[in-house]
Amino acid sequence: MSRNRRRLVAWLLAGVVLAVVLTLYDADRTGVSDPKAAPSATPSGPLPGTQTPAPTATPSPSVTPSPTAPPETGGPSPSASATACTSPGACGYPDANSTGPRIALERHDTGNMSVKKDGTVIKGWDIRGSLDIYANDVTIIDSRITSTNWWGVNLRPGFSGLKVLHTTITAVPGKGPDNGGVNYAVSNMGGSSIEVGWCDISVFGNALSMGQGDLHDNYVHDLVAFRNQGGEWQHIDAVISGGGNKGRLTIRHNTLLNATPVDKGATAAVGLFADTGVVSSVVVEDNWLAGGAYALYGGGPGATGIRVTGNVFSTQYHPAAGAYGPVTAWNAGGAGNVWKDNRMSDGRPVEPAS
Repeated sequence: MSRNRRRLVAWLLAGVVLAVVLTLYDADRTGVSDPKAAPSATPSGPLPGTQTPAPTATPSPSVTPSPTAPPETGGPSPSASATACTSPGACGYPDANSTGPRIALERHDTGNMSVKKDGTVIKGWDIRGSLDIYANDVTIIDSRITSTNWWGVNLRPGFSGLKVLHTTITAVPGKGPDNGGVNYAVSNMGGSSIEVGWCDISVFGNALSMGQGDLHDNYVHDLVAFRNQGGEWQHIDAVISGGGNKGRLTIRHNTLLNATPVDKGATAAVGLFADTGVVSSVVVEDNWLAGGAYALYGGGPGATGIRVTGNVFSTQYHPAAGAYGPVTAWNAGGAGNVWKDNRMSDGRPVEPAS
């Protein structure tokens, strides 16, 4: 009996030892050597009193600057950049959505009407005709003018204070007095500055014609070529100044387009010419300029006080903005002349030829 009991105890002890050995063997095979089998007891954060090194940043790809050589020189085409612009409206310049009347209009078949009362305000008129201003401080606002005269609005000599705001000014091609053409959307023959702002202007050959004035936030487009009464192609300009002005001409934040072919009279988006005297005191700032033989004529050898800054010369009609280039007739040595921060719509800087 005692012998059987000792034998049973011995077998039980052997079984326990065997179970322990098998357990340790299985743990070693499936757990201890595999770090993914159980979470580590070692804290993942830094030990107290130590600093975690700053992580090494993955280097970003370097940005290759856009080449500055224009395509016609043999350099590669510039890549898109933060300074590139695709269209006037997309880049914050005036277009059909931001210009013209803001209210409903009432039709007025005025014909070629003369305004002779100081302080006259014309608002909400859909005019079939033109306005000849023989008065001071006249305001034309939130209206539309469709002209078959030489002009849409003309301020006569000796008068001042004209404002043309939020107005569409256009014409009927082939129905004007100059061999079917029309010449001036707004003409300033007066002796002081006028204001033209937020206007949608089309068709006229020399759309905004003046030596002094404040031209801002206008959209000039779709100018129409025509042969004048002399049988020659009329010179076509979105803005034109003949020089000899006594006041300042400011051309700021406009879209000025001249898609006319050169062989049909295209001259400039902004034409500063010394036709009637020296060009002086002109600001051309933050405009979208496209088309013409050259997009900008800078006033010629005697020009002074001409500031051309922050403009976009668009490639939408020609690779160099104008058919022959972005700018000509720039007097770099003229007193007070400044050329700064002008660029092509694809981001290339624009500098006048030396």
